[in-house]
Amino acid sequence: MQWFLEALRKYAVFHGRARRSEYWYFVLFYVIFSVVATMLDVVTGSYDQASGFGLFNGLLTLGLLIPSLAVTVRRLHDSDHSGWWVLIALVPILGALVLLFFMVLDSTPGTNRHGPNPKGVAGQAATA
Repeated sequence: MQWFLEALRKYAVFHGRARRSEYWYFVLFYVIFSVVATMLDVVTGSYDQASGFGLFNGLLTLGLLIPSLAVTVRRLHDSDHSGWWVLIALVPILGALVLLFFMVLDSTPGTNRHGPNPKGVAGQAATA
């Protein structure tokens, strides 16, 4: 939960780097909250099957849109990619796979053009 809250504290910070754990814990809690919001939508009758959304899930999505983009851009920066690579997700199927590949890459050791390594591993290569 700490990583999710950390991403929310950096609500619209698109510079710097985000560790894999920060990104993936954000995604995990986003999915959990989305499932809970969908259940609330179904229980309250605000769920629309045609769109797959309801009131609560829509509010959650709108509220977390900017933080999810920001943490994704910072995660791309951590593997020394431009934040503009987030737009590759607009390409059906292939774009999502490319973005997933970038999200699972390890951090660039040491400082890169986006800042210091958030792991604190200055100049050391990660051992596999």
